[in-house]
Amino acid sequence: MLEYGQKLWSNGEIRDFSDAGKISILVHSLHYGVGAFEGIRAYSRRDGRSTVFRLREHLERLAHSCKLVGIPLEYDTEVLARACLAVLSANELREAYLRPLVLIGVGSLGLASGENPTHALIVAWKWGAYLGEGGVKRGVRCKTSAWGRPSSMAAFPRGKLTGQYVTSVVAKNDALRDGYDEALMLDDGGHVCEGTGENIFVVQDRRLLTPPLSCSILPGITRDTVITLAREEGYRVEERLLSREDVYLADEVFLTGTAAELTPVVEVDGRAIGRGEVGPVTTQLQERFFETVRGDDESHPEWLTEVY
Repeated sequence: MLEYGQKLWSNGEIRDFSDAGKISILVHSLHYGVGAFEGIRAYSRRDGRSTVFRLREHLERLAHSCKLVGIPLEYDTEVLARACLAVLSANELREAYLRPLVLIGVGSLGLASGENPTHALIVAWKWGAYLGEGGVKRGVRCKTSAWGRPSSMAAFPRGKLTGQYVTSVVAKNDALRDGYDEALMLDDGGHVCEGTGENIFVVQDRRLLTPPLSCSILPGITRDTVITLAREEGYRVEERLLSREDVYLADEVFLTGTAAELTPVVEVDGRAIGRGEVGPVTTQLQERFFETVRGDDESHPEWLTEVY
């Protein structure tokens, strides 16, 4: 069970979760899946500070998600940033996962929602490695899902939107039932897009390959972080379409995301990736990533917002 904070931020104020965490069954977003959300991590650093990683980039993406589907967002990035810090402080959390959520509230229950109010909430909880501590250290096994990522003609791939995760939930559950840890999702052309909640990187001959933003992928904050760190470490990074064969024949594969952080993949569809173990490039980038978010690496102070 997740250990939720007992305080949340709701439409401008800190309130008790037992009160403000109750949502009407008539909320428009519950019926039609039009809502926007984010996942943000706060880390305890080696020097004793608590910092939120790339807070403003996450909140800017939240605003973009709302704009894509026409959800009015009353609060700007600075207000939401202060609200995130307030939630961590109110719950005395030094290391946590933050979930800002914007919903269309009670009013019309027809498809049109123009007159319905908008609710903005921020909750926090303690959350370890999304794919397990063992997965981070030893790697995970993935299967290709029968369910695909929708194109921009059918959905909003660049938005982190509640209703768009239906196929991800189904794909994840299918993978778990079949004994795997995660699913990989393809687009209509058979190109590998991402996991159910993570971006994907393939390592070939010490080059990093990852699908471009023109593919049906979410523009991941951790994805962008890893691209920056990899280039600083001297690796060539290419954004291009990936086939399943590219994945099967890769030297290494790993997934990135706020929840998943940087998780190696050691098997896909019953095929070992490389030697079937965590590779040296993945290990080096993992170490650099965790030094950046938790350790002594201060090369990107603009990514860190101090809580304590």
